Amino acid sequence: MRRIGPLCAALFFSSLFAAGAAAASPAEARRAELDRIVDQVQARYRLPGLALAVVEDGEVVYARTDGELLAGSGRKVGADSLFKIASNTKSMTTALLARLVDAGKLRWDDPVTTYLPDFRMHEDWVTREFQVRDLLIHNSGLRAGAGDLMLWPEPNRFTRSDVIHGLRYLKPVHSFRSRYDYDNLLYIVAGEVAAAAGGAPYEDLLRREVFAPLGMDGCRVGAFARAEAAPLAQPHARRDGRFVPVREDGETIAATAMDPAGGVRCGLDDMTRWLRAWLDPAASARDGAPWLSAQQRGELWRAQMPMTPSRRQRDWSGTHFAAYGYGWRLSDFDGEFKVGHTGTLMGMYSLTALLPQRKAGFVVLINGDAGDARSVFDQVLTQRYTQTHGRRPHSERGPAWYADAIEREAQAPAASRAPDTSARRPLAPAELRGKLGVYRDPWFGEVALCARGGEVEFASRKSPLMSGKIVRVGPRLLVDWDAEEVDAEAWIDFAAAAEPAAFSMSKLDPDADFSYDYEDLAFARVGDCG
Repeated sequence: MRRIGPLCAALFFSSLFAAGAAAASPAEARRAELDRIVDQVQARYRLPGLALAVVEDGEVVYARTDGELLAGSGRKVGADSLFKIASNTKSMTTALLARLVDAGKLRWDDPVTTYLPDFRMHEDWVTREFQVRDLLIHNSGLRAGAGDLMLWPEPNRFTRSDVIHGLRYLKPVHSFRSRYDYDNLLYIVAGEVAAAAGGAPYEDLLRREVFAPLGMDGCRVGAFARAEAAPLAQPHARRDGRFVPVREDGETIAATAMDPAGGVRCGLDDMTRWLRAWLDPAASARDGAPWLSAQQRGELWRAQMPMTPSRRQRDWSGTHFAAYGYGWRLSDFDGEFKVGHTGTLMGMYSLTALLPQRKAGFVVLINGDAGDARSVFDQVLTQRYTQTHGRRPHSERGPAWYADAIEREAQAPAASRAPDTSARRPLAPAELRGKLGVYRDPWFGEVALCARGGEVEFASRKSPLMSGKIVRVGPRLLVDWDAEEVDAEAWIDFAAAAEPAAFSMSKLDPDADFSYDYEDLAFARVGDCG
């Protein structure tokens, strides 16, 4: 047999490879491309569990699940595995309201008090002017995350009635309707407006008006038995460089006050049905009738409140405009209209994104604290469509490019840093002589500052995880929380010469999650320790 020289062999095999690549179908090429993206993100971030799908022209063209429901369990994530979708719930809540508008049961410009007479904001004129639409677009004038300590950390004992009552005590930091500041509490109110207008509890209405007509049968909201649902993905937090489970579910899942803002759980299959309902309205029609009218679809995706594009959006995507619709974020990405939202709960991150002009979209579900990985997926999956315009070529920017860029951002000098508190020591009860006791904030309720075992303990009555030891750091006092789920420590500052004794709180790290809204608390002493 005649031997082939090295150069001839290389040419021979390269021609075979080229022929094979040419023979690959578009679907196979797309699958290979998307697999590479997922593989690279997984190699970089080692996510505990992941579910991802891409929809084009009304069809699911790619779906993949990776990892485990619970790290180390051997139980794999499947297409039906339920993830907490967190704030992606908001678009489902607004869709429910839009269904009620279509049915003539409410209007977007109705006063909230028409449905909830006890609704009050801090200022009377704002209460009178507050419309249903204002509940949905983050224009209340409250600081970002105001009152979120009534929702998180979970579990807690706050009810939706507590939330509605507490709103009147939250003081605005900006004028009503003057600017965007993200909130969750007003989506709780929106859920109660839906219940009042629809004549049934929010959870029942969401199942009836959203899940059932769209065939999202696996999704869950409110109370349910774990044994009666698909397998549940469990949340994970990063500890010492690896993901570990946190806040694991029990056998019974309870309804929570925050359900209308972030309480839905869905699997990948159902989330693709959700995307298809928006990308292909005809696909969601039942008996020839549209699930949602064209008018209401337009309202949900109409810019309702201006937002400021982030530096990343400007630099990475050429974004010129950003706005909030009803439960959706709107922007331009390389000149194309983009609609989407993120969802963030401790240990659970999600993303939905739609490019209506391309009739394309994708969903990402992760059961770990994975904001960076989510950002990489968002950027790379979106630019697969927009880079074909040639306006801003991203061919050299794959997952590694964006991951490196995010890492550089994290290493850059911060505008504000948490101070060094390593020289902390436990506070002796004698140091708070005359100030130990039970304190009350008008919306958060009672906390006890009482002696326990030679130290001083901070303990909330309605939020059990909000308990910890008070320590001294130089001249200041700090709460060192017991539960690792509470990951934002807080200063305590007593008012000078106040009678009765009073104190306020603030974040140790000014850049901590805004849901730790300590700055909205104002405690006054109401009694002695028991």
